[in-house]
Amino acid sequence: MTVTATSVGESDQLPSRTAPASRAARLVRLVPALAAALSGVLFYVSFPPRTLWWLALPAFAVFGWVLRGRSWKAGLGLGYLFGLGFLLPLLVWTGVEVGPGPWLALAAIEAVFVALVGAGVAAVSKLPGSPLWAAALWIAGEAARARAPFNGFPWGKIAFGQADGVFLPLAAVGGTPVLGFAVVLCGFGLYDVVRLLLERRRTRTVQRSAAAVALLSVAVPVAGALAARPLVSDKAENGTATVAVIQGNVPRAGLDFNAQRRAVLDYHARETERLAAQVKAGKVEQPDFVLWPENSSDIDPFANPDARAVIDTAAKAIGVPISVGGVVERDGKLLNEQILWDPAKGPVDTYDKRQIQPFGEYLPLRSIVGAINENWTSMVRQDFSRGTEPGVFTMAGAKVGLVTCYEAAFDWTVRSEVTDGAQMISVPSNNATFDRSEMTYQQLAMSRVRAVEHSRTVTVPVTSGVSAIIMPDGTITQRTGMFVADSLVQKVPLRSSETPATRLGTLPEIALLLVAAGGLGWAVGAGLRARRAGDV
Repeated sequence: MTVTATSVGESDQLPSRTAPASRAARLVRLVPALAAALSGVLFYVSFPPRTLWWLALPAFAVFGWVLRGRSWKAGLGLGYLFGLGFLLPLLVWTGVEVGPGPWLALAAIEAVFVALVGAGVAAVSKLPGSPLWAAALWIAGEAARARAPFNGFPWGKIAFGQADGVFLPLAAVGGTPVLGFAVVLCGFGLYDVVRLLLERRRTRTVQRSAAAVALLSVAVPVAGALAARPLVSDKAENGTATVAVIQGNVPRAGLDFNAQRRAVLDYHARETERLAAQVKAGKVEQPDFVLWPENSSDIDPFANPDARAVIDTAAKAIGVPISVGGVVERDGKLLNEQILWDPAKGPVDTYDKRQIQPFGEYLPLRSIVGAINENWTSMVRQDFSRGTEPGVFTMAGAKVGLVTCYEAAFDWTVRSEVTDGAQMISVPSNNATFDRSEMTYQQLAMSRVRAVEHSRTVTVPVTSGVSAIIMPDGTITQRTGMFVADSLVQKVPLRSSETPATRLGTLPEIALLLVAAGGLGWAVGAGLRARRAGDV
């Protein structure tokens, strides 16, 4: 009886001793998942409108720690959590007017690319020089995300969070891929430096080659950015032009601004005429040309005489050419078009937007989407057609390259205007549908990076703000507020020289893709050899 009682007593006490240990073990297993998600959030915080660009480094350092030594399957899951931590807050503006469904779906889909990168980084994490392979894999993920699905969505490329950072001059060396690679390499290298320091403290020894690679992973990107500074210049090479940027504002924010098309056109014409009065009074310098935003005339001026008359009156008042953002229908095609409007001749040239926005300007899989949500098909009744040619307007002797709104996120659209002769760039945009969200600041940062990448002045005329004038060194010299009518007038430098990034085009990105493939191939091969050796 005594023995039986003792056995029962011990059995009763066993769960109480092991339960806390079991809970602690489960919590320990959750640490990597929490760290992955939180490092993604930290990465998001490094993006505009904040100027905390340097937070990208510890974000990737923590990500490197989370993935080191993991299986590719664990890397897939941890990468997905990092992607969600980053993309959910970054892209929240996509649901401002249409609800959380599209926002959540977009973030969930885009995070798949980050998950695949996580799997790859985990696979190469034990290789010599792992920061190099890992950083190249991140750029490979960005390259894929910029091209698929539906022609890609490059929003959130690491380069676009670095407009205020020390690495920015690298954009002139190899564009957004080289700039992004440097930041990620430095972040992963930072983790390796800390890891090796802790290892040395614990074991009193460390591999010199591993330490050298870790230090170089941090030092080389910084040194490269400093060495690239001479490529950044705001000096005029082809004289100057006095440019006017018009922000007419909209009656109301949100999707229903499209129902106020005539009011939006009138607002931009009125602001242009107000500027003309200031010029006549000697308060403001006479501009050489004027830039209106995207959708400043959603009433087709080729088909509607009243809209044409409004634009004509504004052009004659200011007395110089205007680039007008219009929505026009031609040969049965709906086009998002920039129209060069001469005060004497009227419309003389056009540029049709080439990179149009899925679910905003055209509806992929229309029948399937309509079956899921009829609101989408009602909002996008007719798909826009794509333009096929670069848009460079000759305005008062200056060659102005047009990059319409969404196009600024894509490397090829901006570069094509510069290689076609643009001496400055204009990014006419319409952000009224996104209210006062961070979207406009994220897009403004893209334009700053593009200015340095191609060494061109960039103007950003926006219907409702923030409009800005950006020097070729990425500095914003003038900007408007949001949802105010305003104009910016400034003499800006015209430039025709090409940066290495402009000349090289996609070659740096292709080189980094080859590096990523090499690292991944090495890791897979090493894994297969280890498995065969274990089977022997």
